[in-house]
Amino acid sequence: MYSAYVGLGANLGDPAAQLRAALDAIAALDGTRIVATSRFYRSAPMGPPDQPEYCNAVCQVQTALSPRDLLDALIGIERTAGRIRSGERWGPRRLDLDLLHVEGIAMDEPGLHLPHPGIASRNFVLVPLAELAPQLQIPSLEPIDTLARTVGMEGLSAWDALDAPPA
Repeated sequence: MYSAYVGLGANLGDPAAQLRAALDAIAALDGTRIVATSRFYRSAPMGPPDQPEYCNAVCQVQTALSPRDLLDALIGIERTAGRIRSGERWGPRRLDLDLLHVEGIAMDEPGLHLPHPGIASRNFVLVPLAELAPQLQIPSLEPIDTLARTVGMEGLSAWDALDAPPA
């Protein structure tokens, strides 16, 4: 078993409900359990500005799945939620699941890059990740809490408390 961090995002339909359903699906994966989940955050879209705001979160899992198998399972959860990979970069998404980091593993192979290439620059990833693992040290990067303070909170706010993940 190893520890992994998954980024969750959605901006179509009911984004908070999409994230809650995704968390349930992740928890149901064989050999996988959710250890912790961040609060939900509202963020401005990275891509075209004419799309709804995103709901984002990060969860930490303990899993026996290989990184490739975990990523494939996450893609399956996206597909079940209705995501169609059209090739549009940063477009609106019913659900987006990213394998951000797997402790002790670095990979660079087709379709799987660990740590995730955008992990150090995206506040909608760093702020919720810092909630879960502020002192997490990813090789060649500052500690997560330092990175989160550096990128700041611009365009990021807490999602409505009624839409927060279950305790």
